[in-house]
Amino acid sequence: MFYHIFYPLREIWFGFNVFKYITFRTAFAAISAFLISVLCGPFVINLLKSLKIGDQTYRPEAPTLHKYHEGKSGTPTMGGILIVGSIIISTFLWARLDNVFVWMSMMVTLCLCLVGFVDDFMKLTSNSKKGLRAITKFSGQFMIGLGLALFLYTACAGTRSLYVPFFKRLIIDLGIFYIPFVIIVIAGSSNAVNLTDGLDGLAIGCIVMISATYSVISYLTGHIKISGYLGIPFIPQAAELTVFCAAILGSSLGFLWFNSHPATIFMGDTGSLALGGAIGCVAVLIKKEILLLFVGGVFVIEALSVIAQVLSFQLTGKRVLLMAPIHHHFQLKGWAESKITVRFWIISAILALFTLVTLKLR
Repeated sequence: MFYHIFYPLREIWFGFNVFKYITFRTAFAAISAFLISVLCGPFVINLLKSLKIGDQTYRPEAPTLHKYHEGKSGTPTMGGILIVGSIIISTFLWARLDNVFVWMSMMVTLCLCLVGFVDDFMKLTSNSKKGLRAITKFSGQFMIGLGLALFLYTACAGTRSLYVPFFKRLIIDLGIFYIPFVIIVIAGSSNAVNLTDGLDGLAIGCIVMISATYSVISYLTGHIKISGYLGIPFIPQAAELTVFCAAILGSSLGFLWFNSHPATIFMGDTGSLALGGAIGCVAVLIKKEILLLFVGGVFVIEALSVIAQVLSFQLTGKRVLLMAPIHHHFQLKGWAESKITVRFWIISAILALFTLVTLKLR
């Protein structure tokens, strides 16, 4: 919005020319999202407390885990409202609103936030405390991914190609299979973040690393000279997603202010589904879907640990981990919660650096 208001005034005063630059708007998008999150955080926390929207940490299927988490019972959840609100407001203020990629990213984020909100609400109000049925939740993710896929398939030329990292000219035309591919990326990333959100600060800290990485990659992808030098596809609309990713970064840092151990608020499915979907959407739009496996490696490991646990138990009757997702395995082995979280952050940071390096290793 600020771009459309102030940039046309550059003829009156040259200082307004700064609103032209993505780097300027990216920095202030991150700062704005951080300030909105930090300043509004206490109000949201107190509001959720007054509404008695608190997390119930006891899990009948895992009673041994309760002793590690019983002190968290009653902590306000559904903090994803704060995260998503900060992202949308900051993006609206600093991004160019004539960019369709920006609108698609915000819509995917909002829609998945709504799915997570309904799930959290049902957990808090229903007798079963289980929230949405798995098939219902996946159906919502499926429809959101399908909507994005159909729009890109029909309206955006060149989107059906899959670019393979490490190879300049290895490009796979997915054709009609591009549609299910996008659905898998959106649903997969959304659920992977949801599975990781089990310890104070764990998921949101990894999101900080990923959003920073995709902010850089979005800028490079939307820069005609740099993308040409690196041999990556040039996508003009991708540059503005730098601002969106910066808003995710700032909002996540602001939420981490309250979500760090011991957490005073949890994001809930309201936040985890939205953040995972937002990152997946950016990956699809800038044609860096496979890189999501690297930069989001922590989320991938968490998801695979659940799959391995389920398959092993069904096929052999034995579990490969003490408990899945894998962060609970380490917790039951005696690792302190903060140590698990920080070590996973370190892994996420290393993976983020490796992901950036892959742009040159081609």
